[in-house]
Amino acid sequence: MLRIHFTEVDLARVRVAAEPDPMWEVLSTLHRLQSRGGRWQFAAWHRTVRADLNVAGLARPVRQVLFPLYALGPYLPDFLTPTESEGGITAVLDGILRMPRHDVRAELQLLNRVSPVPSWALRLEQTAERREFTELIRRYHEVAVAPFTERVASGIVAHRALLARALLTRGIEGLLSSLGPRFRWHPPVLEVDYRTDRDLHLRGRGIRIVPTYFSWGTPVALANADLPPVLSYPLNHPTVPEETLPPEQVPLGALLGGTRARVLRCVADGLTTGELAQVVGVSLSAASRHASVLRDAGLTTSQQIGPTVLHTLTPLGAALLRQTWGVGHEDGDASQALPGREGCRTLRP
Repeated sequence: MLRIHFTEVDLARVRVAAEPDPMWEVLSTLHRLQSRGGRWQFAAWHRTVRADLNVAGLARPVRQVLFPLYALGPYLPDFLTPTESEGGITAVLDGILRMPRHDVRAELQLLNRVSPVPSWALRLEQTAERREFTELIRRYHEVAVAPFTERVASGIVAHRALLARALLTRGIEGLLSSLGPRFRWHPPVLEVDYRTDRDLHLRGRGIRIVPTYFSWGTPVALANADLPPVLSYPLNHPTVPEETLPPEQVPLGALLGGTRARVLRCVADGLTTGELAQVVGVSLSAASRHASVLRDAGLTTSQQIGPTVLHTLTPLGAALLRQTWGVGHEDGDASQALPGREGCRTLRP
């Protein structure tokens, strides 16, 4: 178990990543390729990426170079997930290149004691070898992560909507209590299911929380307690596997019916059952019924927050909306990834 100790200052310095973190997603996808954990949930991704890695000539380099450093085990070198990851894949790879040689050497030696690595790995303290390594990460990201950015961003947006509602209704402690079943908030300590037993004292530094789409199992924190605290953890995915989207030619209204299509569109930012009934213009029981049908189809997800139930889109539901309206988010801003609420009534105060 991981016990994260908060002070009053730390509670004011909790941040939730606004967009997918490229290096935590790289880490998670490499673990999905090495493990059967989440294989059913990510079956479509797994088939696609394995084929695309072969076509790109990356299957062997990924197995021989990346797997040993991103091994399944109790330790991951911190230099593989630097703080620059908030700036995108280019910034994070530059951060790896700027890492002091002695830090890289020390972390690789520690990894070697936990999970033996090839002899060439210890040469990554050298700039030239590290540059080749980061170029391989870039190419891997282009195949295994980048093509799925919209799906990943949709999952992050839906999860942040849940956390935002918890924050607004119950404050920061409500947010910490809503992170998922692997977390338990016992003030001033957040208990986290973890592979090892350790304590992390924030000491006024706060913490960056990184929901990770392709992660599966227990959360992951940086090993070095002196680094800015970061905690990555899996999204709570719906209990349905990835699906193939309906053909683009099928209008959403024809596929779902006009009212249900409007319900799907209006929950993009997260609505309670009562709010949903109001904006769509149906009874409370009808709103609940429509939400249940969409949830059973894997298009929305529902979570109890206090006395209310909050409905948000799943990645599949968001992708269906985006495909139907032809909306993208080329600027990389996850908040612009979903269609607006055209057809939704305005909430009355």
